[in-house]
Amino acid sequence: MIDIIEKKRDGEALSRDDIRGFITDYTNGTIPDYQTAALLMAIYFNSMSREEIVELTMAIAESGDQLDLHDTVPFVIDKHSSGGVGDKTTLVVQPIVAACSVPVGKMSGRGLGLTGGTLDKMEAFTGFSSALSMPQFKQQLVEMGTALAGQTAVLAPADGKLYALRDVTGTVASIPLIAASIMSKKLAAGADAIVLDVKTGSGAFMKTLEDAQTLARIMVDIGNDAGRKTVAILSDMNQPLGHAVGNALEVKEALATLRDDNPPADFWAHCLEVAGNMLLLAGKAETLDEAKKMATAVRNNGSALAKFRQMVVAQGGDGAQVDNPDLLPQSPVVENIIAPRDGVIAAMDTGAIGYASVHLGAGRMKKGDPLDYAAGFVLPCKIGDVVKKGDELGVVHGETAVKVQQAQQEILNAITWSNDPVARLPHFYGLVP
Repeated sequence: MIDIIEKKRDGEALSRDDIRGFITDYTNGTIPDYQTAALLMAIYFNSMSREEIVELTMAIAESGDQLDLHDTVPFVIDKHSSGGVGDKTTLVVQPIVAACSVPVGKMSGRGLGLTGGTLDKMEAFTGFSSALSMPQFKQQLVEMGTALAGQTAVLAPADGKLYALRDVTGTVASIPLIAASIMSKKLAAGADAIVLDVKTGSGAFMKTLEDAQTLARIMVDIGNDAGRKTVAILSDMNQPLGHAVGNALEVKEALATLRDDNPPADFWAHCLEVAGNMLLLAGKAETLDEAKKMATAVRNNGSALAKFRQMVVAQGGDGAQVDNPDLLPQSPVVENIIAPRDGVIAAMDTGAIGYASVHLGAGRMKKGDPLDYAAGFVLPCKIGDVVKKGDELGVVHGETAVKVQQAQQEILNAITWSNDPVARLPHFYGLVP
């Protein structure tokens, strides 16, 4: 292992045997976290070649069982986001696509970096469990066309270990590690088609559009090489997606979106884009516009919400919390964020806003930290908004007044002001086929 660390530290390419041996031994527990952290940091600084990334992806995918779902359903589609602040897209898109009769078998992760992961959000529902066995995963796909599983001991176990370690060693924003992590899960979970949501901006792992395009191209190529239909959407993360940031608050916003109960316009547009591309890859529509109309129809007639409730209950969650989101966890301290001046919101340090939610307890500062599912904030203001001093910019939810006050200040510090008009940002930057 020392030789492998030194090799990558010095900028050399790792061989197939180096990578396979490392993944096998780390998965088996014979390589300690401190040596793995050293290798992750070397990869972070010196990157990997296309061949190394493919080998790493396949080694992680093959570190445990690989699902073949074709004995269960003829076609399965999946989606994945490269991460962002306020990104609760899966909670809306998965039931919408399943309600259009396209099976969605999804493996999701926990908090990584700025905010909680999809599993953290879903576990705001009392009793919800993502620990599905393979027979349970398959049975649920057959019965309701949708299943949401977490990292298990048998499906991409190497990624489960690496995922948690990257979060606490400053090695999250590495294109090879992100690509291998995302695509190994997708390949191991048996999806026939994959829509990737690759974000760019101050709240994304990829700060520049160029880096986001590079990551997207690598992941699409890996998917296509593995025989999976794969496309990537490039989307903006220079401001939070939607309004809510924090686990239970994001669940409430997702439920409002499924109900068409005045959801944030940017979030619904985002969900439509992802769901539309999933339906297009699945062959359910001939054009993206047609696919978006299908997605809107199942949202409007309530079948997508019913599908979401069915999945929550099937995985042990409390269906009453779907019916009445006020039953979800709530914070004892709730305070407004007040605009300190007149002006126009010119920019947001979305990464700093994400860390404000982590400091509140909505995310993890270190491996194994407990979560406060109720903590977070609702921040409706967007870049380009004209604001008057004293206007309400948002609302912070927290366990104590001290935590809430800290979050209020961190969010205000993350906002840049202008006296002149500021153009609103594009939401999408294109598609990588």
